[in-house]
Amino acid sequence: MTSQEASHLIGAARQLLAIEELLGGQYVPAERNPLPEIEPAGSPELPPEEKAAALRAIDQGEVTGCTQCILSRSRTLTVFGEGSPDANLVFVGEGPGHDEDVSGRPFVGRAGEKLAQMIHAMGLTREQVYICNIVKCRPPNNRAPAPEEAAACWGYLVRQLEILRPKVIVTLGNPATKALLGTTIGITRLRGTWQRLPDIGDGLGGTPVMPTFHPAYLLRQYTPDNRRKVWSDLQQVMDLLGLKPPKRGAPGK
Repeated sequence: MTSQEASHLIGAARQLLAIEELLGGQYVPAERNPLPEIEPAGSPELPPEEKAAALRAIDQGEVTGCTQCILSRSRTLTVFGEGSPDANLVFVGEGPGHDEDVSGRPFVGRAGEKLAQMIHAMGLTREQVYICNIVKCRPPNNRAPAPEEAAACWGYLVRQLEILRPKVIVTLGNPATKALLGTTIGITRLRGTWQRLPDIGDGLGGTPVMPTFHPAYLLRQYTPDNRRKVWSDLQQVMDLLGLKPPKRGAPGK
């Protein structure tokens, strides 16, 4: 066995383990919904190294010292986002929590562990995707961002997405889904159904968006039904990106 073959087997085993942990051991196929039409992109996409430099410039030159809303008064660190600047898949949450506030990294607490499990179940790693939030500072007591707080950070998020130009966006929970889609419809109705991103920025209009439950909600409501729903949502994203679950035996084996 070559080292490449061994690496592939290890990756497949890790993916199967993440799937089984997410589902409680039962493999469930996705409910497929029609894929959205994708509108033509705007300006040409930047090379990965230029994307990384552009993201750093916004983070270090603007977000780190931002005082546009009251969240800046109580934060420890800003949390801009992290991952591959050339990612095809972007996860967007609502805002940093305590662990993120002290580390400066998105999704590093228990919800972050669950998100990492979701990503691994798709056959990916955190380093291969990009993870960010609607707001870049922690709201007090981990509450949802207020409209004026989300508005203050909106330009940062749009510019992030314009630079990243992902093939798919997964919105995690109500605040992120409602903000990006400009809707008042709740996550329980929208999750699992493909949406199209409004024309919020250059090259972004029509980007496929898959709303799903926030990992923190999944931890609070860790029912077999909710776990199956999240896995169904992720499988649809995998379909669009051409990712396939590893081969395995019959369910339960």
